[in-house]
Amino acid sequence: MNSGLSRHIQGIHLASDWANRVTEILLFIIGLNMALIIGAQVFSRYVLNHSLFWSDEVGRICLVWISFLGASAAYKRHAHIGVDFLVARLSYHLRIRFAVFGVLLSLLFFAVLVLYGIIFALFISGQKTAALGLPLSLTYSAIPLSGMLFSLHAVSHLCRLLGLREGSP
Repeated sequence: MNSGLSRHIQGIHLASDWANRVTEILLFIIGLNMALIIGAQVFSRYVLNHSLFWSDEVGRICLVWISFLGASAAYKRHAHIGVDFLVARLSYHLRIRFAVFGVLLSLLFFAVLVLYGIIFALFISGQKTAALGLPLSLTYSAIPLSGMLFSLHAVSHLCRLLGLREGSP
């Protein structure tokens, strides 16, 4: 493989690794904030007998972001569940072909996620949340962003499956 292609592939792997590190840090921050906000809501409601009007809304927004970002981080780590008892019985070369086909099919889905996520976020961009008046597109922009992360990780996986590694001859 020529050195230019090798540099690009190395860049893809580095970008995927870096994006996942940032994603996991964001997941920690969002999760911690969600736990603190919901904990404060429970304390306020049952101890102080006063409800925080905004906490449920913020909790839902955090949950959406955690779900989509968490799914992309799990994909990067190959942590999604899978049923592979049939594929595991195939020869090595057939398993690689099925894996490549699966990644290519996933990339198609991720492209749909990005495209329609952007369309939907733009569609609702004029709407606001009930309690805080935040743009609803803030919540739903997690969809195309996670689609982009999924795509980046999928291209990195595809390069590894095809034997296109950084520093390969």
